[in-house]
Amino acid sequence: MKRLFITGQSGFVGLAFERMRTHLVAQGWELAPTERSYDLLGPESLKQVLQQANPDAVIHLAGQTFIPEAFRDPAHTLDVNLKGTLNLLQALQSSGFNGTFLYVSSGDIYGRVSPELLPITEQQPARPQNPYAVSKAAAELLCYQWSCSVPWRILVARPFNHIGAGQREDFVISSVARQLSRIKSGLQEPRILVGDVDVSRDFLDVEDVISAYLALLEKGSNGEIYNVCSGKEYLIRDMIASMLNLTQIEAVIAQDPARMRLSDLRRVQGSNQKITLATGWTPRILMQQTLRHILADWDNRVAMECGTLTVKV
Repeated sequence: MKRLFITGQSGFVGLAFERMRTHLVAQGWELAPTERSYDLLGPESLKQVLQQANPDAVIHLAGQTFIPEAFRDPAHTLDVNLKGTLNLLQALQSSGFNGTFLYVSSGDIYGRVSPELLPITEQQPARPQNPYAVSKAAAELLCYQWSCSVPWRILVARPFNHIGAGQREDFVISSVARQLSRIKSGLQEPRILVGDVDVSRDFLDVEDVISAYLALLEKGSNGEIYNVCSGKEYLIRDMIASMLNLTQIEAVIAQDPARMRLSDLRRVQGSNQKITLATGWTPRILMQQTLRHILADWDNRVAMECGTLTVKV
């Protein structure tokens, strides 16, 4: 079995990796243990945990990923996402690592792309419009520079919007699912608060994202960048309508000014042609199935919230 070390194991995608252990084993991977705590900004702690893990491959998920927080504290975002990546690369080098390093960037680095240029390919220049995307673009360049000089493979994935069970309520589809579960439980009036729903995004199930990362570890080329996306454009208003239909709930959709983002992109659609040609990977999970999983997950989480409230009373 090959040993896979994942940074950010407590995050949305990291926890999805844990749920997919059986799938990983079937692909010949085991998750390397991380009994020691570590800090991306603490080089010594990184060296210690990597010596223990002794990985054959690393997927670097960890970082500051929340865009509003990046605007509040851009310096910290740059420190964690750029300097933290440098610290990780240096720790791998000093530990004698000789495997594959996958840096997980973001489709957000493309910035605003004109509709006539959709779907977005990897040839589209990076034009980041927020500090988070700037930090990701900078770390990509760092990884490319390292790929030119170290004897191990370094590749970059640019995931677009991914959704699924376990996602925080800060993200629109998860937020709507939570509100629907609260309405169903009688904890909220039949009114769903949203931001701008007349925008489109390229949504992909988190399990398909993980399958793409594993495919890149096996067949991706050193120094290359790959979009990880569905290749489809989903209007958020239509996604909400699908969720209402699945739950059979009638609710008013109300715009909340606090949820609006002034720099929001109107349309996003990526091209997954490059990763498909390189690895044979394609998305396999239908959107309706993804939405059902998200809604069921929030039903369980809201039920747990209700249980906690009952105990307190």
